Amino acid sequence: MVQKTYFKTKDYCKVKFSFNGENAETIEILGLNSDWENSIVMSKKKDGTFSAEVSLPKNSQHEFKYRVNATEWINEPEADSLSANIYGGNNSVIVL
Repeated sequence: MVQKTYFKTKDYCKVKFSFNGENAETIEILGLNSDWENSIVMSKKKDGTFSAEVSLPKNSQHEFKYRVNATEWINEPEADSLSANIYGGNNSVIVL
């Protein structure tokens, strides 16, 4: 799930990513701000869900994917859209 919080006086949007990763030990977000090298590690909560908050520029668009247990790539089911990637699959897209 993706929750967007806009601020009238700020030029960024606070985005909260939440993902229910059953049997997951780690979940990372990759691709935000076109950075596929440095992941954002999501925090695991007691109920087994993972979450992370990120500030992203307003009026921007970002492709991203979740990487589960450092091996499995998963899209966000509630993303704004999907975009084809060079590997023959799709990336999740968030529009701010």
